[in-house]
Amino acid sequence: MLKNPVQTKNEIVKWIRDYFAENGPDCSVVIGISGGKDSSVTAALCAEALGKDRVVGVLMPDGVQADIADSQEIVELLGIPYITVNIHAGMEGLSGAIEEELRKGTIPGTEGLSRDSRINMPPRLRMSTLYAVAQSLPKGGRVVNTCNRSEDYIGYSTKFGDAAGDFSPLANLLVHEVIQIGEVLGVPERLTKKTPSDGLSGMSDEDKIGFTYAVLDHYILTGECEDEETRKKIDRMHRLNLHKLQLMPCYKL
Repeated sequence: MLKNPVQTKNEIVKWIRDYFAENGPDCSVVIGISGGKDSSVTAALCAEALGKDRVVGVLMPDGVQADIADSQEIVELLGIPYITVNIHAGMEGLSGAIEEELRKGTIPGTEGLSRDSRINMPPRLRMSTLYAVAQSLPKGGRVVNTCNRSEDYIGYSTKFGDAAGDFSPLANLLVHEVIQIGEVLGVPERLTKKTPSDGLSGMSDEDKIGFTYAVLDHYILTGECEDEETRKKIDRMHRLNLHKLQLMPCYKL
């Protein structure tokens, strides 16, 4: 647990202000609003740091989103400007075009889009949408990454999707710490403690990864895990997904 969540919140707010002072004094934040704790807390931090008028929310349902009201609740609570861009047509068009080509059999072994491809395509389309919005703002925008340390540790994000962004306020906060910051900011508990889900696979995050964030946070902090199989799984996920956190390797002359 954070010893002083108010102080940590204030330090993050200052860090955001310092980032923009150096990387776009007149730019706005562009943030994808999912209605979960990470985007809600990040949006609240940015609104406090820069003012609500410099935070642009983008709601991006894929067709009908059952919890879209949660996204609308946080943007209205913060009073930030927002738009809704439904990515369904783009998702259907792109996935259909790729599927058609892969099924032609010109690439041996391909039988169409894989399940993982279908799961990861929406967050990549969403990130393209955020950058398109950012580059369309009169004074420019900076896309904020909303991933937290717990998710990053096991690679629970989509490379060049929600793992992308220009700056990342929550990257060094574990899940339970993000919730603490949300409480300080006055983000509704219904959102900060909402059952986390990627909104793509039809499963909760914890069901999908096979352990709770409480177990993961404890292991990251202490190196302790009561269940040996869970420990091995966390270590394996961390090892396999380190490439998401590292700079792109390049050949050096």
